[in-house]
Amino acid sequence: MSNLFAQIPSVDRIISSQDCQPLIAKYGRSLVTSSTREILESIRGDLGKPGKRIPSVAEIVQLLQSQIREVTNSSLKPVINLTGTVLHTNLGRAALPEVAISSMVTIARGPSNLEYDLESGKRGDRDNHIEKVIMEITGAEAATVVNNNAAAVLLTLNTLASGKEVPVSRGELVEIGGSFRIPEIMLRSGCKLVEVGATNRTHLKDYQQAINVNTALVMKVHTSNYEIKGFTNSVTDQELAGLAANANIPFITDLGSGTLVDLSLFGLPHEPTAQEARSAGADVVTFSGDKLLGGPQAGIIIGKKTLISAIKANPLKRALRIDKITMAALAEVLNLYRDPDTLSERIPTLRYLTRSIQEIEQLAQDVLPSLVSILAGNAQVEIVDTYSQIGSGSLPLDLLPSKELSIVPSKPSDARLQQITKAFRQLPTPVIGRIHDGKLLFDLRTLDKPADLTEQLDHLDCQ
Repeated sequence: MSNLFAQIPSVDRIISSQDCQPLIAKYGRSLVTSSTREILESIRGDLGKPGKRIPSVAEIVQLLQSQIREVTNSSLKPVINLTGTVLHTNLGRAALPEVAISSMVTIARGPSNLEYDLESGKRGDRDNHIEKVIMEITGAEAATVVNNNAAAVLLTLNTLASGKEVPVSRGELVEIGGSFRIPEIMLRSGCKLVEVGATNRTHLKDYQQAINVNTALVMKVHTSNYEIKGFTNSVTDQELAGLAANANIPFITDLGSGTLVDLSLFGLPHEPTAQEARSAGADVVTFSGDKLLGGPQAGIIIGKKTLISAIKANPLKRALRIDKITMAALAEVLNLYRDPDTLSERIPTLRYLTRSIQEIEQLAQDVLPSLVSILAGNAQVEIVDTYSQIGSGSLPLDLLPSKELSIVPSKPSDARLQQITKAFRQLPTPVIGRIHDGKLLFDLRTLDKPADLTEQLDHLDCQ
């Protein structure tokens, strides 16, 4: 064994070889050296095993190249979402408009006036880049933005209700994803949740009986991610606004998903808008930026100037604020809402949601021949009717007619189905579908163009 160990090339011999120089130039000597040591250690551990031999320097460099590429490749990569859920939380929710992407790139390249007033030459407020347009669109007196809607609710409650009571209907104590629940957010904000009513029925008198000298505000949570049907009752925003006004306390509305345009104008299910919530009497409204709005991850807070000013002054605001790249994207998305007539063309989320069944059918017809050819002998492919879901956390019960490609293994088995599914996930741009009833299903509603899928099928390995 000692003779075999002596035959293994040294670290110096490998990293000084001509073949290794491009790796050092690209990745640096430190990473190449440490990776070389790892490979040599593995070779030493395999010595003496049947069929194992000592690789040449050139072969070790090839192993080195593969290992370094795997280590340095980002684990975060774009994928093609064919799951049938347009706003898929696990896949990053809303796709951004090109104008927003361009602005992000521009701002990311160097310094910007994020918190610098170019007119006065003094320190500025980063909210100034988006507050005016939000006020213009919603009619609110003021606005601010944090990194997501959970943060928006947390910051609002911590500012306006810390140490005091907040009544909320039991039917609105939702879980918003990733096991984050409204009661837990309220607890972390420092306020005390007072549950009122029943899961299915809450009345105005339930709130009236809960309000006392320790009540900080009244909050309504719009349950955009689930629905209770049957023997139900809920209190309207207008009623709660009147109750809160009479008690001289703020009324807060958490829209959750949130939108700035009436979706019914596009033939979609209606979802309460920020404008409607404000008009109904809400003193503060919170909603997401990366769901139906079609922008980057953000939590938008609008409302009365005195309340928003207090929220902005909370030290937590600094911990929850958005960065310059998110700000750049959000500003451009909000600008698009100044021209509502072009929204379905310019915002990908609305474009996907309003796509006609005829257009989706044509996409399926364009993709089908390539899939049939590449999967010949491995699976059968056909176009079938389906329904797309708007989002697991955004109108999950409202479905849109669509078309999908159904892939069934030639020799049906769960193992074979999983193998084919994994092969699509391992394409240069992974393709993510859903498995149901022994089939891999690709809903084409969110496929931008056939070539995005077909031009990489040569890399598909189902064996």
